[in-house]
Amino acid sequence: MNTERFEFLKKDYVQGFPEDCGFEVDKINYGYFESRLKIGPKHSQQDGFVHAGVIATMADHTGGYAAYTTVSENERILTIEFKINYFKPALGEFLVCRSKVINNGKTIKVSESEVFSISAGQEKLVSKAMVTLIAVSADSIKTT
Repeated sequence: MNTERFEFLKKDYVQGFPEDCGFEVDKINYGYFESRLKIGPKHSQQDGFVHAGVIATMADHTGGYAAYTTVSENERILTIEFKINYFKPALGEFLVCRSKVINNGKTIKVSESEVFSISAGQEKLVSKAMVTLIAVSADSIKTT
């Protein structure tokens, strides 16, 4: 992947709601995207764990950008379905999401996202998601 595309994806990833959440980009390769979140009080639910919605958003968004690395600048990626499993509560200083494309069809793509909590340098797998996405022409998407 060329540097210009890398910089575009890095900037594009962090806008709107994901920016509000505090997501940051760690690594990008073809078919692979890794993000990070510094956990703060706004990410917690009533028992002090990271809210499941934050984890789901991170898994979906990062999985989408893993797929986005596989298409041209004239295409966009949209989620059409995702499933997530939670294994344990997320606590610690950071969340890291590692997503890879596991089925790279021309139109339909599937990414797998694993979310880890990091506490005192130790990683724990807290969730895993399967994200199904569709590649569409940028011209077909109208935003107003």
